[in-house]
Amino acid sequence: MHEQYMDMAIREARKAMEEGEVPTGCVIIGPGQDDPSRRMVLGRAHNQVELLKDATAHAEMIAITQAASALEDWRLTDTVMYVTKEPCIMCAGAIVLARIPLVVYGTPDPKRGAVSVFGALDHPQLNHRCETINGIRQEECRQMLQSFFAEKRAKT
Repeated sequence: MHEQYMDMAIREARKAMEEGEVPTGCVIIGPGQDDPSRRMVLGRAHNQVELLKDATAHAEMIAITQAASALEDWRLTDTVMYVTKEPCIMCAGAIVLARIPLVVYGTPDPKRGAVSVFGALDHPQLNHRCETINGIRQEECRQMLQSFFAEKRAKT
């Protein structure tokens, strides 16, 4: 199941790249009773920082807003977030506040990663902690980011 939803997030990341945004895509799926294949997509987004001229317009933030609207509740318990790149510390704060129990990400962010650098999603002093799974479609996610930034550097 993780591969299928990560594929959706990768499609969102490709949209971001086509728009000149850092290629990060995010999908949030909702409750599926006892059958994970029956879960529905509650939020689907890609980075829109440049388009909206808004530093907070990360894929995760937009998808959280969509999912909360779909559920008519800010508590996103029993959801799963799929994101192509490890969330940043800002997005981690929103994830914890929204009470998302599981975050699945493709590739780590060794400079700004909320998990690998800050340990923010499962910090023992927080009232909510998230489980994480990483490495789903990691090579594809990493390659997309590397090619995006290589192209940016080549233009300067």
